[in-house]
Amino acid sequence: MTTHLQDIIRANQQIKDVVTHTPLQKDQVLSERYNCTVYLKREDLQVVRSFKIRGAYYQISSLSKEELAAGVVCASAGNHAQGVAYSCRALKVKGVIFMPTTTPKQKVAQVKFFGRDYVDVRLIGDTFDDSYADAIQYCEEQEMTFIHPFNQDKVIAGQGTVGLEIMNDIEETPDFVFSSIGGGGLISGMATYIKSVSPTTKMIGCEPAGAASMTESIKQGNVVELDEIDKFVDGAAVKKVGDKTLEICKELLDDIIVVPEGKICTTILNLYNENALVAEPAGAMPIAALDLYAEQIKGKVVVCIVSGGNNDIGRMEEIRERSLIYEGLQHYFIVEFPQRAGALREFITDVLGPEDDITRFEYTKKNNKSNGPVLIGIELKCSKDYDGLIERMEKIGFAYNEVNKDENLFSLLI
Repeated sequence: MTTHLQDIIRANQQIKDVVTHTPLQKDQVLSERYNCTVYLKREDLQVVRSFKIRGAYYQISSLSKEELAAGVVCASAGNHAQGVAYSCRALKVKGVIFMPTTTPKQKVAQVKFFGRDYVDVRLIGDTFDDSYADAIQYCEEQEMTFIHPFNQDKVIAGQGTVGLEIMNDIEETPDFVFSSIGGGGLISGMATYIKSVSPTTKMIGCEPAGAASMTESIKQGNVVELDEIDKFVDGAAVKKVGDKTLEICKELLDDIIVVPEGKICTTILNLYNENALVAEPAGAMPIAALDLYAEQIKGKVVVCIVSGGNNDIGRMEEIRERSLIYEGLQHYFIVEFPQRAGALREFITDVLGPEDDITRFEYTKKNNKSNGPVLIGIELKCSKDYDGLIERMEKIGFAYNEVNKDENLFSLLI
């Protein structure tokens, strides 16, 4: 293991006048819900609204004069790019930043805002890994320095200052610390510090179900590159973790929880409605994981890292829909409607429950057929109402296909 306690203490001294010492807040709502004491480390209130500036600034500010003069390159899904951009402007260093084309517009705009004239943003590829390959090639051709989002010693040490602040600020020793995992830089740095000063504290990593690259790598004992990932949790959607972060996580993590994307969406909405807290998917993931650890954390002191708050408001409808589907409240069907007068009225009065709501209805009449297919979306008030809906549809004789249960059909139509 190449990152040590002293490295993180040195990093803290070097970055403390640039980064925000973010608050550690006790959350009453979550504490009562889980019958424990829950603290939120609010990295969403960081100067670039995520922890990434810590590692980026420490790595860049540690370069030689010659390296600084040549400039830096990075690849990022958004938050690391903002940290690098801010650091470039603060240190007056030229930076070229490669980002996936799928990065939310809000994050791209923020990168340009923080970097101003010091950075050149290039949108390339569908995933972080695509952008990373182009960035490495460009970096080598231009003889610049690459600033890795998670797999460099000083980046890991910089992210570890989150753990240093937690342990300095908390009034009681935490029993559990929950943190998201993308490439593993944040949790590697934090675990290095926290386990050094409090060996009994359990470090729990959280990965999105559609991009559980650290889980798979630990299982196989070496870095594994996933073939496909769900890019929704963009701050943690990484096909391949780092070799440095893997070694630290293998040694220091007590568990990794794989969290469904729909569960994360529900948590984002709850945090907004109950706490007035805007968290991006990776930032909400550790809080979503509490449900899966509810028994173990009763009566304990728990810290969750809200790693970022860069959430594009344009994604909220998708977030709501993913949440409803995960909670069993939103269902899509292709229903064969008889082409006769009164068929729709019959469906509404005899099939739908009193609190069911039609959220989507697409019907193309076929004059030469006795039946016409309808794509229909139904939102339930309670997930338990689903069985009754299916029972009535079959009893009355409406033939149907469940789109939710057909991944290919769902991707095509919804």
